[in-house]
Amino acid sequence: MIELTLSKRFGFPLGRDARFLCADVLAVLAVVMLPWSTSGFTILLLLWLLSLVPLISTADARPLLRVVTRPYCLLPLMMFVLAVVGTLWADAPWQAKLLGVKPLIKLLVIPSLVYHFQRSERGSWIFIGFLSSCTLLMALSWIVLFEPELKLTVTQSAGVPVKNYIDQSQEFALCMVALAPWTVGLYKERRYCATAACAALMFGFIANLAFVVSARAALIYVPVLLIAFAVRYLDRRQSVLLLVAVSVLAATVWSTSDYLRKRVADIRTEYEYSKNNVPKSTGMRLEYWQKSLRFFADAPIFGNGTGSTQTLFEREAVGKTGLAAEVTRNPHNQTLNVAVQWGIVGIVALYAMWASHLLLFRGDGLASWIGLLVVIQNITSSLFNSHLFDFHEGWMYVLGVGIAGGMTLRERRRLATPLASSTSAVLQSERA
Repeated sequence: MIELTLSKRFGFPLGRDARFLCADVLAVLAVVMLPWSTSGFTILLLLWLLSLVPLISTADARPLLRVVTRPYCLLPLMMFVLAVVGTLWADAPWQAKLLGVKPLIKLLVIPSLVYHFQRSERGSWIFIGFLSSCTLLMALSWIVLFEPELKLTVTQSAGVPVKNYIDQSQEFALCMVALAPWTVGLYKERRYCATAACAALMFGFIANLAFVVSARAALIYVPVLLIAFAVRYLDRRQSVLLLVAVSVLAATVWSTSDYLRKRVADIRTEYEYSKNNVPKSTGMRLEYWQKSLRFFADAPIFGNGTGSTQTLFEREAVGKTGLAAEVTRNPHNQTLNVAVQWGIVGIVALYAMWASHLLLFRGDGLASWIGLLVVIQNITSSLFNSHLFDFHEGWMYVLGVGIAGGMTLRERRRLATPLASSTSAVLQSERA
């Protein structure tokens, strides 16, 4: 469609390079739109998928087949297949079964992303676009904190111009930690102006999480991401210095941020309410987890089937009040969400997929670092949410793994090519 439009406009057919450029621009626009608009992102993503059709149809099928059969692409596809097959034994309405399959459709995009960005040279555009988009959102977040009427949509939290505070926290925390290696690297190169700019941007994200709005799960996954940074980039002495700096910063934030202290104190308050059978966030999660464990114990091997979670909670709530009467189709824990529907088989598939993606990003470089952060953040935040199945966080995972995975494989191939060429030259000289 895009090729036809441009061909009519300019009077010539698009070549392969132009098609790649169109696809890459659409990918950048989709990622830039993700923090702002669900519908806008979806439209741009569909256009990107359509732009791949001529590229894939004219390419050799063997590279695509090799990508699809690798664990990092095959396991997400198996997760989707498991969800589809799981509808066969679910004792739930078909509408609920389809709703159970829907969150896993996004996993089908991972092979396309990996395959395309293994060939594209513009993967870094995606990360720059996402960082720029989140930076603009962060600036607007500070503005609407003091001028709420400037919000772009109606949101429940102050300082959240669009969507919700959980999505915003996930984005800002990822950008903040992702910038850390560049800040250190620029300082070592004595590029002090660039270092100051990166540090200021990091501080802006930190301050927004501490003083404006943040998800409480960020208190868990941000330290884990910082540990990943220390393990990957710092020696023992530098890690100790980072620990001291983070401790001082945390103490300063804790003593100055009434918002953060209240967020933490609310955990105990909500738990106390739950003991009085009053539905609050902390108590509701505990209730969901306890019931989900029972549902899992009733069908431990293959689970209760796709889309069965809400039906199970509805049956359990009959004749009860308060917390016990709460009904959900999301237990707010990724492992339990999978366990209830597909049992041990689903848990093994989920953790095998996470493990394959962690192994994919075990190398060095920009793409491997960002991909590693995306996977670690998703695993950690999924202790308190079902973020792989949620729209925003789920797409952050799919895009991060797919794009960074393709870039990582491209870099490995580039590094391996000179070695293969030199080996071939040595063998030819020996034969001569």
